[in-house]
Amino acid sequence: MFSDFIHQFWPSTIDGLSLGAVYALVALGYTMVYGVLRLINFAHADIFMVGTFAAMWTVKTMGVSDLGGFALVGAILLSAVVAGAVSGGGAVVLELVAYRPLRKRGASRLAALISAIGASIVIEQLFATIVIPQVFDLPKEKGKIAQAYHFVHRTDLIDIGPIKIANDRLIIFLGAILIMIALDQFVNRTKLGRGIRATAQDPESAVLMGVNIDRVVTATFLVGGVMAGAAAALYYARFEEAWYFSGFLLGIKAFTAAVLGGIGNIRGALVGGVALGLFESYGSSLFGSQWKDVVAFSVLILVLMFRPTGILGESLQQARA
Repeated sequence: MFSDFIHQFWPSTIDGLSLGAVYALVALGYTMVYGVLRLINFAHADIFMVGTFAAMWTVKTMGVSDLGGFALVGAILLSAVVAGAVSGGGAVVLELVAYRPLRKRGASRLAALISAIGASIVIEQLFATIVIPQVFDLPKEKGKIAQAYHFVHRTDLIDIGPIKIANDRLIIFLGAILIMIALDQFVNRTKLGRGIRATAQDPESAVLMGVNIDRVVTATFLVGGVMAGAAAALYYARFEEAWYFSGFLLGIKAFTAAVLGGIGNIRGALVGGVALGLFESYGSSLFGSQWKDVVAFSVLILVLMFRPTGILGESLQQARA
Protein backbone atom coordinates (compact mmCIF):
# COMPACT_ATOMS: atom_id res chain seq x y z
CA MET A 1 0.00 0.00 0.00
CA PHE A 2 2.68 2.50 1.00
CA SER A 3 4.90 1.40 -1.89
CA ASP A 4 2.05 2.19 -4.29
CA PHE A 5 1.77 5.64 -2.75
CA ILE A 6 5.49 6.30 -3.25
CA HIS A 7 5.35 5.01 -6.80
CA GLN A 8 2.29 7.11 -7.63
CA PHE A 9 3.33 10.21 -5.67
CA TRP A 10 4.01 12.55 -8.59
CA PRO A 11 1.11 11.43 -10.79
CA SER A 12 -1.18 11.70 -7.75
CA THR A 13 0.12 15.18 -6.98
CA ILE A 14 -0.46 16.40 -10.52
CA ASP A 15 -3.94 14.88 -10.67
CA GLY A 16 -4.75 16.31 -7.24
CA LEU A 17 -3.68 19.82 -8.20
CA SER A 18 -5.72 19.86 -11.41
CA LEU A 19 -8.83 18.43 -9.74
CA GLY A 20 -8.37 20.70 -6.72
CA ALA A 21 -8.26 23.72 -9.02
CA VAL A 22 -11.73 22.80 -10.31
CA TYR A 23 -13.00 22.38 -6.75
CA ALA A 24 -11.59 25.78 -5.86
CA LEU A 25 -13.34 27.58 -8.73
CA VAL A 26 -16.70 26.07 -7.81
CA ALA A 27 -16.06 26.78 -4.11
CA LEU A 28 -15.70 30.48 -4.93
CA GLY A 29 -19.42 30.68 -5.68
CA TYR A 30 -20.32 29.15 -2.34
CA THR A 31 -17.94 31.34 -0.38
CA MET A 32 -18.91 34.64 -2.05
CA VAL A 33 -22.65 34.12 -1.62
CA TYR A 34 -22.16 33.05 1.98
CA GLY A 35 -19.94 36.07 2.65
CA VAL A 36 -22.59 38.49 1.38
CA LEU A 37 -25.89 36.82 2.31
CA ARG A 38 -24.89 34.22 4.93
CA LEU A 39 -26.63 31.72 2.65
CA ILE A 40 -25.44 28.30 1.49
CA ASN A 41 -26.49 28.29 -2.16
CA PHE A 42 -26.92 24.54 -2.71
CA ALA A 43 -28.25 25.17 -6.22
CA HIS A 44 -24.77 26.42 -7.16
CA ALA A 45 -23.76 22.82 -7.92
CA ASP A 46 -26.41 22.72 -10.64
CA ILE A 47 -25.16 26.00 -12.07
CA PHE A 48 -21.88 24.12 -12.53
CA MET A 49 -23.79 21.28 -14.22
CA VAL A 50 -25.37 23.76 -16.65
CA GLY A 51 -21.85 24.94 -17.50
CA THR A 52 -20.72 21.41 -18.39
CA PHE A 53 -23.50 21.17 -20.97
CA ALA A 54 -22.63 24.61 -22.33
CA ALA A 55 -19.01 23.49 -22.70
CA MET A 56 -20.12 20.27 -24.41
CA TRP A 57 -22.37 22.22 -26.77
CA THR A 58 -19.49 24.54 -27.65
CA VAL A 59 -17.14 21.67 -28.45
CA LYS A 60 -19.84 19.87 -30.43
CA THR A 61 -20.64 23.02 -32.40
CA MET A 62 -16.97 23.57 -33.25
CA GLY A 63 -16.80 20.00 -34.54
CA VAL A 64 -13.22 19.52 -33.36
CA SER A 65 -11.40 16.43 -32.16
CA ASP A 66 -7.94 15.44 -30.90
CA LEU A 67 -6.73 19.00 -30.43
CA GLY A 68 -3.34 19.88 -29.03
CA GLY A 69 -1.11 22.91 -28.58
CA PHE A 70 -2.59 26.36 -29.04
CA ALA A 71 -5.67 24.92 -30.75
CA LEU A 72 -6.52 23.05 -27.54
CA VAL A 73 -5.93 26.18 -25.45
CA GLY A 74 -8.21 28.15 -27.76
CA ALA A 75 -10.95 25.51 -27.66
CA ILE A 76 -10.90 25.36 -23.86
CA LEU A 77 -10.84 29.16 -23.64
CA LEU A 78 -13.84 29.48 -25.95
CA SER A 79 -15.77 26.79 -24.09
CA ALA A 80 -14.91 28.53 -20.79
CA VAL A 81 -16.24 31.86 -22.10
CA VAL A 82 -19.49 30.29 -23.30
CA ALA A 83 -19.93 28.16 -20.17
CA GLY A 84 -19.12 31.14 -17.95
CA ALA A 85 -21.69 33.30 -19.72
CA VAL A 86 -24.40 30.61 -19.54
CA SER A 87 -23.70 29.70 -15.91
CA GLY A 88 -23.39 33.35 -14.91
CA GLY A 89 -26.74 34.13 -16.52
CA GLY A 90 -28.28 31.08 -14.87
CA ALA A 91 -26.99 32.18 -11.47
CA VAL A 92 -28.51 35.64 -11.91
CA VAL A 93 -31.88 34.13 -12.89
CA LEU A 94 -31.63 31.83 -9.87
CA GLU A 95 -31.12 34.82 -7.56
CA LEU A 96 -34.02 36.75 -9.11
CA VAL A 97 -36.46 33.84 -8.96
CA ALA A 98 -35.49 31.78 -5.92
CA TYR A 99 -33.86 34.22 -3.47
CA ARG A 100 -34.74 37.86 -4.10
CA PRO A 101 -38.49 37.50 -3.44
CA LEU A 102 -37.67 35.89 -0.10
CA ARG A 103 -35.20 38.65 0.78
CA LYS A 104 -37.76 41.34 -0.06
CA ARG A 105 -40.25 39.69 2.27
CA GLY A 106 -37.73 39.31 5.07
CA ALA A 107 -37.93 35.50 5.01
CA SER A 108 -35.67 33.46 7.26
CA ARG A 109 -32.43 31.88 6.10
CA LEU A 110 -34.07 28.50 6.52
CA ALA A 111 -36.68 29.47 3.91
CA ALA A 112 -33.89 30.51 1.53
CA LEU A 113 -32.11 27.22 2.16
CA ILE A 114 -35.26 25.25 1.33
CA SER A 115 -35.69 27.38 -1.79
CA ALA A 116 -32.11 26.53 -2.81
CA ILE A 117 -32.76 22.80 -2.47
CA GLY A 118 -35.98 23.11 -4.47
CA ALA A 119 -34.26 25.12 -7.21
CA SER A 120 -31.53 22.47 -7.39
CA ILE A 121 -34.06 19.69 -7.96
CA VAL A 122 -35.93 21.75 -10.57
CA ILE A 123 -32.76 22.44 -12.58
CA GLU A 124 -31.67 18.80 -12.46
CA GLN A 125 -35.04 17.47 -13.60
CA LEU A 126 -35.36 20.16 -16.26
CA PHE A 127 -32.14 18.94 -17.84
CA ALA A 128 -32.98 15.27 -17.34
CA THR A 129 -36.43 15.46 -18.93
CA ILE A 130 -36.18 18.29 -21.47
CA VAL A 131 -32.70 19.63 -22.21
CA ILE A 132 -30.83 16.35 -22.62
CA PRO A 133 -33.30 14.43 -24.80
CA GLN A 134 -34.67 17.39 -26.79
CA VAL A 135 -32.00 20.08 -27.02
CA PHE A 136 -28.99 17.77 -27.25
CA ASP A 137 -30.94 14.89 -28.79
CA LEU A 138 -29.00 12.42 -26.67
CA PRO A 139 -30.31 9.33 -24.90
CA LYS A 140 -29.82 8.83 -21.17
CA GLU A 141 -28.17 5.73 -19.81
CA LYS A 142 -28.61 5.39 -16.05
CA GLY A 143 -28.70 9.15 -15.77
CA LYS A 144 -25.55 9.73 -17.80
CA ILE A 145 -25.02 11.05 -21.27
CA ALA A 146 -24.41 8.04 -23.50
CA GLN A 147 -22.36 10.02 -26.01
CA ALA A 148 -19.22 12.05 -25.35
CA TYR A 149 -17.28 14.43 -27.61
CA HIS A 150 -13.58 13.71 -27.60
CA PHE A 151 -11.57 16.79 -28.45
CA VAL A 152 -8.40 16.66 -26.33
CA HIS A 153 -5.24 15.01 -27.61
CA ARG A 154 -3.39 14.27 -24.39
CA THR A 155 0.39 14.45 -24.52
CA ASP A 156 3.05 14.84 -21.84
CA LEU A 157 4.45 18.37 -22.01
CA ILE A 158 6.87 17.69 -19.16
CA ASP A 159 8.54 14.28 -18.88
CA ILE A 160 11.32 14.24 -16.29
CA GLY A 161 11.75 10.86 -14.67
CA PRO A 162 8.65 10.16 -12.57
CA ILE A 163 7.24 13.64 -13.24
CA LYS A 164 4.95 13.57 -16.25
CA ILE A 165 2.58 16.49 -16.75
CA ALA A 166 0.00 16.13 -19.49
CA ASN A 167 -1.14 19.14 -21.48
CA ASP A 168 -4.74 19.05 -20.20
CA ARG A 169 -3.64 18.93 -16.53
CA LEU A 170 -1.31 21.88 -17.02
CA ILE A 171 -3.91 23.96 -18.85
CA ILE A 172 -6.54 23.25 -16.19
CA PHE A 173 -4.29 24.19 -13.29
CA LEU A 174 -2.78 27.31 -14.85
CA GLY A 175 -6.16 28.44 -16.19
CA ALA A 176 -7.78 28.10 -12.77
CA ILE A 177 -4.95 30.02 -11.09
CA LEU A 178 -5.22 32.88 -13.60
CA ILE A 179 -9.01 33.07 -13.14
CA MET A 180 -8.66 33.19 -9.36
CA ILE A 181 -6.01 35.91 -9.56
CA ALA A 182 -8.36 37.95 -11.75
CA LEU A 183 -11.17 37.47 -9.22
CA ASP A 184 -8.89 38.47 -6.36
CA GLN A 185 -7.99 41.69 -8.16
CA PHE A 186 -11.63 42.37 -8.98
CA VAL A 187 -12.73 42.04 -5.36
CA ASN A 188 -9.89 44.16 -4.00
CA ARG A 189 -9.40 46.86 -6.62
CA THR A 190 -12.72 47.65 -8.27
CA LYS A 191 -15.58 49.77 -6.97
CA LEU A 192 -18.03 46.89 -7.25
CA GLY A 193 -15.59 44.60 -5.46
CA ARG A 194 -15.32 47.07 -2.60
CA GLY A 195 -19.13 47.19 -2.51
CA ILE A 196 -19.21 43.39 -2.16
CA ARG A 197 -16.76 43.51 0.74
CA ALA A 198 -18.62 46.37 2.39
CA THR A 199 -21.93 44.53 2.13
CA ALA A 200 -20.35 41.41 3.59
CA GLN A 201 -18.97 43.41 6.52
CA ASP A 202 -22.02 45.50 7.42
CA PRO A 203 -25.03 45.65 5.06
CA GLU A 204 -26.78 48.45 6.98
CA SER A 205 -23.73 50.73 6.93
CA ALA A 206 -23.11 49.87 3.28
CA VAL A 207 -26.61 51.09 2.40
CA LEU A 208 -25.98 54.34 4.28
CA MET A 209 -22.78 54.79 2.27
CA GLY A 210 -24.70 54.51 -0.99
CA VAL A 211 -24.13 50.86 -1.85
CA ASN A 212 -26.92 49.30 -3.90
CA ILE A 213 -27.46 45.97 -2.12
CA ASP A 214 -29.50 44.41 -4.93
CA ARG A 215 -26.80 45.27 -7.43
CA VAL A 216 -24.12 43.81 -5.16
CA VAL A 217 -26.06 40.59 -4.61
CA THR A 218 -26.70 40.20 -8.34
CA ALA A 219 -23.02 40.81 -9.07
CA THR A 220 -22.04 38.25 -6.45
CA PHE A 221 -24.24 35.57 -8.02
CA LEU A 222 -23.01 36.54 -11.49
CA VAL A 223 -19.35 36.27 -10.55
CA GLY A 224 -19.92 33.00 -8.71
CA GLY A 225 -21.78 31.61 -11.73
CA VAL A 226 -19.01 32.66 -14.10
CA MET A 227 -16.47 30.89 -11.88
CA ALA A 228 -18.62 27.75 -11.89
CA GLY A 229 -18.93 27.91 -15.68
CA ALA A 230 -15.19 28.26 -16.12
CA ALA A 231 -14.69 25.32 -13.76
CA ALA A 232 -17.22 23.32 -15.81
CA ALA A 233 -15.25 23.95 -19.01
CA LEU A 234 -12.03 22.80 -17.35
CA TYR A 235 -13.83 19.78 -15.88
CA TYR A 236 -15.19 18.87 -19.32
CA ALA A 237 -11.74 19.22 -20.86
CA ARG A 238 -10.43 16.65 -18.40
CA PHE A 239 -13.30 14.15 -18.15
CA GLU A 240 -15.24 14.87 -21.38
CA GLU A 241 -18.58 14.02 -19.78
CA ALA A 242 -21.75 15.90 -18.94
CA TRP A 243 -24.78 14.52 -17.17
CA TYR A 244 -27.59 16.04 -15.21
CA PHE A 245 -26.39 14.76 -11.82
CA SER A 246 -22.74 15.71 -12.27
CA GLY A 247 -23.01 18.70 -9.97
CA PHE A 248 -24.20 16.75 -6.93
CA LEU A 249 -21.04 15.11 -5.60
CA LEU A 250 -18.71 17.73 -7.05
CA GLY A 251 -20.82 20.46 -5.48
CA ILE A 252 -20.61 18.80 -2.07
CA LYS A 253 -16.85 18.55 -2.43
CA ALA A 254 -16.57 22.18 -3.53
CA PHE A 255 -18.60 23.21 -0.50
CA THR A 256 -16.27 21.04 1.59
CA ALA A 257 -13.33 22.90 0.04
CA ALA A 258 -14.91 26.25 0.95
CA VAL A 259 -15.40 25.13 4.56
CA LEU A 260 -11.93 23.59 4.66
CA GLY A 261 -10.27 26.83 3.57
CA GLY A 262 -12.55 29.08 5.61
CA ILE A 263 -16.10 29.74 4.43
CA GLY A 264 -16.46 33.30 3.18
CA ASN A 265 -12.76 33.63 2.30
CA ILE A 266 -11.92 33.72 -1.40
CA ARG A 267 -8.28 32.77 -0.93
CA GLY A 268 -9.45 30.13 1.51
CA ALA A 269 -11.48 28.56 -1.32
CA LEU A 270 -8.25 28.26 -3.33
CA VAL A 271 -6.36 26.69 -0.45
CA GLY A 272 -9.24 24.39 0.48
CA GLY A 273 -9.84 23.26 -3.10
CA VAL A 274 -6.21 22.40 -3.79
CA ALA A 275 -5.85 20.70 -0.39
CA LEU A 276 -8.99 18.63 -0.94
CA GLY A 277 -7.84 17.58 -4.41
CA LEU A 278 -4.49 16.45 -3.02
CA PHE A 279 -6.10 14.60 -0.11
CA GLU A 280 -8.38 12.76 -2.51
CA SER A 281 -5.60 11.85 -4.88
CA TYR A 282 -3.22 10.69 -2.15
CA GLY A 283 -6.03 8.75 -0.48
CA SER A 284 -6.70 6.92 -3.74
CA SER A 285 -3.03 5.95 -3.95
CA LEU A 286 -2.93 4.71 -0.37
CA PHE A 287 -6.27 2.99 0.02
CA GLY A 288 -7.68 2.62 -3.48
CA SER A 289 -9.94 4.84 -5.57
CA GLN A 290 -13.07 3.55 -3.80
CA TRP A 291 -11.90 5.29 -0.61
CA LYS A 292 -11.16 8.73 -2.05
CA ASP A 293 -14.48 10.25 -0.95
CA VAL A 294 -14.11 8.78 2.53
CA VAL A 295 -10.63 10.30 2.85
CA ALA A 296 -11.81 13.72 1.66
CA PHE A 297 -14.70 13.99 4.09
CA SER A 298 -12.70 12.47 6.96
CA VAL A 299 -10.20 15.30 6.53
CA LEU A 300 -13.07 17.79 6.66
CA ILE A 301 -14.35 16.31 9.91
CA LEU A 302 -10.90 16.50 11.47
CA VAL A 303 -10.44 20.12 10.40
CA LEU A 304 -13.85 21.09 11.79
CA MET A 305 -13.06 19.32 15.05
CA PHE A 306 -9.77 21.12 15.64
CA ARG A 307 -10.21 24.32 13.60
CA PRO A 308 -13.90 25.03 12.95
CA THR A 309 -13.17 28.26 11.08
CA GLY A 310 -11.14 26.42 8.46
CA ILE A 311 -7.49 26.64 7.47
CA LEU A 312 -7.37 30.41 6.98
CA GLY A 313 -10.26 31.11 9.31
CA GLU A 314 -11.27 34.52 7.99
CA SER A 315 -14.46 35.74 6.40
CA LEU A 316 -14.91 37.86 3.28
CA GLN A 317 -15.33 41.06 5.23
CA GLN A 318 -12.11 40.53 7.21
CA ALA A 319 -9.82 39.19 4.54
CA ARG A 320 -8.40 41.11 1.63
CA ALA A 321 -9.69 38.27 -0.54
